[in-house]
Amino acid sequence: MNRIITLSREYGAGGHSIGTKVAEKLGIPFYDRDIVRATAKESGLEVEQIEKEEEDTTTNLLKSICAIPGSYYYDSQDAIHEIQRAIIINLAKKGPCVILGRCADVILREAGIESLNVFVHADDVHRAVRVSEITGSRNATEIQKMISKRDNSRHSYYHQHTSQKWGDSRNYHLTLDSGALGYDLCVKLIVEAAQAE
Repeated sequence: MNRIITLSREYGAGGHSIGTKVAEKLGIPFYDRDIVRATAKESGLEVEQIEKEEEDTTTNLLKSICAIPGSYYYDSQDAIHEIQRAIIINLAKKGPCVILGRCADVILREAGIESLNVFVHADDVHRAVRVSEITGSRNATEIQKMISKRDNSRHSYYHQHTSQKWGDSRNYHLTLDSGALGYDLCVKLIVEAAQAE
């Protein structure tokens, strides 16, 4: 049977590409930027602001109180997370899908919605090559700084909103090394796990 799949990933490990292919193989929706667009529509914030804040715990662009029905949040990142939480739960209730990042694994667990939770990682060399392809940078030091900054942001964001450790294998059903296994085998393993009874 097809399941809801949450996919968390290290920067440069190919999680987006793997998630897209998994969704295609299973014939189910893949949600990433759709969540950002829905958040922008719900909050009135710009897409660029949401993308900047959703994984960066060092920013706090809205100092005024941001109201959400029934609750108040004192920074825009908390407000964005709460809106995305509601969106992720609604998307999951519609049926099988792949949801990329945004603490979806914990959000669905807390909501009592079953999901297959996957974490994709890779060694520094594979990630550096991937990031070079994505950004066009050939500067090894610059690439390493980008990887470190993005991973630190994801770790901080995940911990802030879940009180759990991002990347800890105990939080996931599958942890896959995309550098060692290759993208195609990662896709195959996730698809087989999603279809298992």
